[in-house]
Amino acid sequence: MKLFVTGGAGFIGSNFILYWIKNHPEDHIINFDKLTYAGNLENLKDIEDSSSYTFIRGDIRDPKTVEQSLKGVDTVVHFAAESHVDRSIMEPAAFVETNVSGTQVLLDAALKEGVGRFHHISTDEVFGSLTLEDTSKFTEMTAYNPRSPYAASKAGSDHLVRAYYTTYGLPITITNCSNNFGPYQFPEKFIPLAITNLLEGKKVPVYGDGLYVRDWLYVEDHCRAIDLVLQKGKSGETYCVGGMGGDVNNLSVVKKILDILGEDESMIEFVKDRPGHDRRYAVDWSKTREELDWEPEHDFDEWLSKTVAWYQDHKDWWKDVKSGAYQDYYNKQYGNG
Repeated sequence: MKLFVTGGAGFIGSNFILYWIKNHPEDHIINFDKLTYAGNLENLKDIEDSSSYTFIRGDIRDPKTVEQSLKGVDTVVHFAAESHVDRSIMEPAAFVETNVSGTQVLLDAALKEGVGRFHHISTDEVFGSLTLEDTSKFTEMTAYNPRSPYAASKAGSDHLVRAYYTTYGLPITITNCSNNFGPYQFPEKFIPLAITNLLEGKKVPVYGDGLYVRDWLYVEDHCRAIDLVLQKGKSGETYCVGGMGGDVNNLSVVKKILDILGEDESMIEFVKDRPGHDRRYAVDWSKTREELDWEPEHDFDEWLSKTVAWYQDHKDWWKDVKSGAYQDYYNKQYGNG
């Protein structure tokens, strides 16, 4: 099988490629990535010379390049997206262009080239926000209520993917996942930001009161879920993918990282909250378990410790990433302290 993976130099995309080549060595992967600030081919250094792997630098908004690159492809796995909520608040247009228009270009090309499956990676953020008092969770039937430009752009792309299934008969599946963590995650995201700041002797910025709740999913569990969706998922269906940690708020996550690194709570710096900050996400992944025999295998506390260890062991990787343009963004978002 030949897979076309968009955004394969990013965090989840590169982990997926490494997972797939390890578990499906007979297949061939084309990594199609624009290499924006969050794309890093260092993530894939171990397999860059593999006969099972090809890299194409390209923009999913470019119809000609996308169409040429898709020839002979069996399956599209679409990760490529602008994905950071804070950046979407500062520059929403880029999120609409990439996440909505780029997805539409891919869908057109996949339809024209007769791709056998178009799998779209989405997020639980399209469902909106739950209250801290609410015990319910998002399911595949939860109504969409996106509350940030990022979430709205992903909701738009989800609707387009479903429309191409209904209108044109393109075989599609969608996964809506919770917050991923693990190796190779760009350090503007919450967990690697906390880890790398502490390793640099800097404080960890925490929005508002820090009581924002997320459902954390180790990235390899996510990759395995996608694998099962591609193997056994029904065309036209959506599958929610969540972690096994239950509700845990951001302040608790920071305290866990502080404990792992032997630091105290003086390293926490509460900062002004961001606009429209969703209070709580929680994902019910029972459909994915029942239909695909999947459940997360990686305990949050254990794999948070292993993720911290990975960043300790790969300082050259994240120090390179945190230089230059990233630092300019960081100073603008959190101040120069």
